[in-house]
Amino acid sequence: MSDIQKFQRGNVAIISFAHFVHDTFSAFLAPLLPLLIEKLSISFTLAGFLTIARDSTSIINPFIGLIADKISIRYFVIAAPLVTSIVMSLLGAAPTYTIIVILLFISGISAAFFHVPTPVMIKEVAGNKIGKGMSYYMLGGEFARGLGPIVLLTAISYWGMEGTYRLVILGFFATIFLFIKLNKVNVSDKIKNQSKDLGAIKTIKVHSRTIITLTGIIFFISFMRGSLRAFLPTYLTIKGESIWMSGIALSVISFAGSAGSLLSGTMSDKFGRKKTLLIIGIASPIFLWLLTILDSFWIIPVLIILGLFVLSANPVLLAIIMELKSNRPSFINGLLMSLMFLLNAFCVFITGVLSDLLGMVVTFKILCLLGLFTLPFIFMLEEKK
Repeated sequence: MSDIQKFQRGNVAIISFAHFVHDTFSAFLAPLLPLLIEKLSISFTLAGFLTIARDSTSIINPFIGLIADKISIRYFVIAAPLVTSIVMSLLGAAPTYTIIVILLFISGISAAFFHVPTPVMIKEVAGNKIGKGMSYYMLGGEFARGLGPIVLLTAISYWGMEGTYRLVILGFFATIFLFIKLNKVNVSDKIKNQSKDLGAIKTIKVHSRTIITLTGIIFFISFMRGSLRAFLPTYLTIKGESIWMSGIALSVISFAGSAGSLLSGTMSDKFGRKKTLLIIGIASPIFLWLLTILDSFWIIPVLIILGLFVLSANPVLLAIIMELKSNRPSFINGLLMSLMFLLNAFCVFITGVLSDLLGMVVTFKILCLLGLFTLPFIFMLEEKK
C-alpha cells in the first residue's frame, strides 16, 4: 500500500495530541462562566456574547486557509497551544468584562490558526481512511473538553480564580514537545503543491451545494451542541446543582463526545456519511429533551448518551469536506471552520438572549425543537458512492 493510501497512525496520533493540548485550554470558558456571571454581575446575554468575542475571529479562517495552501503550516499548529494557554489561563484573574472579551478575542485568533490547517494535515496522513483519521483528531478535541473543566476547577480549588495563570506552564512544556514531534510530520509540501488551479471564488461555486447543505446542518445542530458546551454548567447551577457537579457534568458529556467522535468517523467510512449523520440528527434532540425533564438522578446517564450523539458530528462533517475534489483543501476547510465557529457563536448568543427572556430551562426545551431542523438538510446530502 502506498503512503498516499496508508493510515499513518503515529502521525495521526501526534496531530490529535496537538488538538488535545490546544482544546484543553479552550475548554476553560464554560466551567468558569457561572463564576464570571457572579463575579461581574453580568446577564446571560452578555455571557453568551463572550462566545461571539472568541468565535467571531473565525471569519479570517478562509484567508488562513489560502495562506496554509501556500506556505509551511506546522508552525501555526506548534505556536497556537502556547498562545491559547496564556490567554485562557488569565481569564480568572481578569478584573473587568472588557479584558475578558479581549482575552477571548486573542484566543479565537489562536484557535483559527490551529483549526484550519490541522484537518488538512490529518487528511494527508490518514490515507484512504479519512473518516477514521477525523475520528482520532476529534477524539483529541472532545477528550480535551472533558479534561479542561477538571483541570480548571482543580486549579481554582487550590489557587482561587486569580491563581489559574499558573497553568500556563503546562502549555509551555506541551509546545516544546509539539515542536520536537511535529517537525517529523512532513505534509506541507504535498499540501502546497495542490493549490495551483482553481481560485477561491470558483472553488466556492463548484462546491456551493455541499457548502449550503452543510451550513444548514451546522446551524441547527449548533443550537444544541454549542449551547450545551457554553451553558451546561450554568443551566445545572440554576437547577440547584453545585458548581463542582456542574463542571463534572460538562466533563462527562465531553468524554462521552470523545467516544462518539471516535466511533462516528469510522462508522461513516463503513456505512456512509449520510446515514451516520441521520442517526446523530434523530438521537440528539431526543436525549436533550430527556435532560430537561428528568431529575438529578438521571443527569449523568443521560449526559453520557447525549454526548455520544450530539458531539460526534464533526468527524463526519470534516470527512465530507476533505473528500471534495479541491485544489485548495485548507481554504475549503477554513470556510467550513468559519461556518462552524460563527454559527456556534450566534446560536450561543441567541440562547443567552432567550434565557434572559424566557428562562434557561424553557430555552433548553426550545433548543430540542430547533435541533430537529437538521434532518431536512441531512436528507439533502449526496451520499458518496
